[in-house]
Amino acid sequence: MPGTYSKIYIQCVFAVKRRENLLQKPWRDEVFKYISGIITEKKQKSIIVNGVSDHVHIFFGLNPAMGISDLVRDVKNNSSKFINEQNFLKCKFAWQEGYGAFSYSPSHVDRVYKYIANQEEHHRNKTFKHEYVEFLNQYEIEHDEKYLFDWFL
Repeated sequence: MPGTYSKIYIQCVFAVKRRENLLQKPWRDEVFKYISGIITEKKQKSIIVNGVSDHVHIFFGLNPAMGISDLVRDVKNNSSKFINEQNFLKCKFAWQEGYGAFSYSPSHVDRVYKYIANQEEHHRNKTFKHEYVEFLNQYEIEHDEKYLFDWFL
């Protein structure tokens, strides 16, 4: 639409179902590249996709013509299908329900990019649960931990 301008940066975080350590190093980058392709195909700007064995961070520029929940649904559905079709695992792969979405100003893009790029190192000192709850608290998002991801693994 002429005269409509936006610059919206979103980081989404979501976990493997039951937080199982299924995103294995030999093929993890291939999955992250695939997720980046989904984001681009949906006319969004993929900035970085990275994570560790039990969760993923996607950072993108949002075109407001698409809802965040629609994009995350498409990313999860298509990437699960990709992982299963590639037979990376002997079991069926799925993402957990839900996600976190956090917005950033343009001045924070470099910092968020570096944070996401450094996930392996970051998670040597901090669990996913601690990281996720920290995000929710930092953004003052009311939550009840019993309704967050399954933390039992």
